[in-house]
Amino acid sequence: MKRLYCLLAISIAYSVIAASDQTVRATQAQALRVIAFGAHPDDAELKASGVAALWAAAGAKVKFVAMTNGDVGHFESAGGPLAKRRKAEVKECARILGIETDVMDIHDGELTPSLDNRKTMARLIREWQADIVMGHRPYDYHPDHRYTGVLLNDTAVVVVAPFFVPDTPPTPRNPVYMNYSDGFQDPKPFTPTIVVGIDAQAEKKWKCISAMPSQFGDKDSWQGRTLPNVPQDDRERQAYLLDIVKKRGIAVADQYRDRLVALYGAERGKKIQYAEAFELNQYGRQAPLDELKQMFPIQ
Repeated sequence: MKRLYCLLAISIAYSVIAASDQTVRATQAQALRVIAFGAHPDDAELKASGVAALWAAAGAKVKFVAMTNGDVGHFESAGGPLAKRRKAEVKECARILGIETDVMDIHDGELTPSLDNRKTMARLIREWQADIVMGHRPYDYHPDHRYTGVLLNDTAVVVVAPFFVPDTPPTPRNPVYMNYSDGFQDPKPFTPTIVVGIDAQAEKKWKCISAMPSQFGDKDSWQGRTLPNVPQDDRERQAYLLDIVKKRGIAVADQYRDRLVALYGAERGKKIQYAEAFELNQYGRQAPLDELKQMFPIQ
C-alpha cells in the first residue's frame, strides 16, 4: 500500500510538472504585447515606429497611445479641427506600421501627473496586458513630455496591484519599462540599453512620418515654422522635413554604434544605417540583457 501511495505521489508530481511546463510553453508562445506612450500624436511615432514595424512584422501586438490630442501644435489651426486631423493622421500611421493606436482627449499643453491620469494610463497598460511599456523620460523641455514620463514611472508598480483600478485585470507581473532616447543631460543623460537597427522596416517609418503633414509637411506645421531653412514649396518642404527625421535616425545609429556592434556583432552592427535607442527604466521589471534581446527584434 505504501508503495502504491508513493507511485501515486510521483505520478501526481509529474503531472503537475508537465502542466507547469505546458503553461510556460503556452506563455512563451503568446505574442509579445507592447504599448508605447507619447505626449502628442507624433511622439511615439517619431521615437519608436521603426521598432514597432519590426515587432508587428514578427507577429507582436503593438499599440501607440498619445496622452494629449495635439490640438495646439500648429501655427494656423487649433482646437477640435486640429485634434480630429491629428488623430486621423496617427490612425493612418498605425495602418502603415501594422499596429493599433489611441489618442486621449486631453488638451495639448495641459497634461498633468494627476491621480486620474495615472489611473487612465494604468488601465490602458492593464487592458493591453503589456509585456513592454515605453515612453518619454521625465526630463524634457515640454511639460507634456515630462508628465508622460512621470505618469509612466508612477504606473510601474500599480499595474500589478489587483485592487488599483480593479475594473481592469492586473498584469501578471511588472512589465518591462523602456524610455525613448533624448539629448537632455540634466539631471542625468540618456544611457542606451537596447539600440535597434530599423533598416529592414525604415521605409514604413518614413511613410508614417509623411502621413502626418500637420507636423511634418504644412508650412504652418510646428516643424515647418520652427526649424531653420525650411523651403516654401510644398513638395520641397515635405521632402526637407522628412530628410531631417531620416538624419536623426542616422545620428542615433552613429552615436550608439558601439552598442549596435555589441548587440548585433561587428559585421552587422557596423552596417546599420538607421536606429532607435531605448533605456531600461529603473522602476519596471529589471529584465536581464539576454532576455531583452529576445524581446526586442534584434536578430
